[in-house]
Amino acid sequence: MTTLAIVSQALIAAGIFNVWVVRRNRATPYRPDGAANIEEEFRRYGLPDWARHVVGASKLVLAALLVIGIFFTPVAAPAAAAMALLMIGAISAHIRVSDPWVRSLPAFAMLLLSTLVVVARTAA
Repeated sequence: MTTLAIVSQALIAAGIFNVWVVRRNRATPYRPDGAANIEEEFRRYGLPDWARHVVGASKLVLAALLVIGIFFTPVAAPAAAAMALLMIGAISAHIRVSDPWVRSLPAFAMLLLSTLVVVARTAA
C-alpha cells in the first residue's frame, strides 16, 4: 500500500503542476466551453480573480506537500485530504456550469487518488 500511496502522491503533484504551471495558458478538452486558459475557466465558473489565485496557490502548495510527504509521511494524509476537498469543489464547478461529465474526469481522478493517499497514509 505504501508504494501505491507514493505513486499516487507523485501523480497528483505532477498533474497539479501540469495544469497550474505548464498548461495554465493553454486550452484543454477539460476546460469549460469558451475557456482557453485558467483565467477564463474561473470566469466561466463565475468565480472572482482572487478565488483563482487562492485555489492555484493552495493546489501548488498541497502538491509540494504531497511530494514532501513521500519522505516525511505525516504531511501526506492532511495534504491529500485538503486536495480532495479542492477536487470536490472543482467537480462542483463543472456541474454548476452544466459541463459534460467527461470534463470532470481529471478532477474525479485526482479525488480518487487523494482519497487513496488519505486511506493508505492513515492506515500505515
